[in-house]
Amino acid sequence: MKYVSDVKMQFYEVSNLQKILIFFTLVFIDLLSKYLVFNFIDLYQFIKITSFFDITHIHNFGVSFGLFSEIIPSLYLVLIGLLVVLFVFYLLLITTDKLEYWGLFIIICGAIGNIIDRLINGYVIDFIYFHINQYYWPAFNFADIYISIGILMILFKMLKKFNFNRK
Repeated sequence: MKYVSDVKMQFYEVSNLQKILIFFTLVFIDLLSKYLVFNFIDLYQFIKITSFFDITHIHNFGVSFGLFSEIIPSLYLVLIGLLVVLFVFYLLLITTDKLEYWGLFIIICGAIGNIIDRLINGYVIDFIYFHINQYYWPAFNFADIYISIGILMILFKMLKKFNFNRK
């Protein structure tokens, strides 16, 4: 029996190591991409990739889509972000659903990337820019993608549970 317990413990440790590596990899990709944009693309410069996709360099002083830009001080946004991360981390600790767990995990990765960026610069660097003709989507970054994917994973789980309960 002790052997089985030891194997489970080793698996648990490897699993945690993998999660730590995934966390640091995702945050590193986000911060590296922002660093490259900051150092190699001029502010408000647009580099056309396709007819609907540009790489740009924009400073976002607000939250999502620039809301509350320059209304709420950067330090307050960092503190609010940290409180949100703590709450999401709590939800991650109590969830029993694997999809929800990974959704929350990815949200935390994105939030930490944006918090670090805001701590370093006083703003978040956005650079991915989609548009169709005269219709434009606000610029965003990899951290925003992580957060969006995490939210979609949780919504999918909720819809799946809702549909299951209706039958």
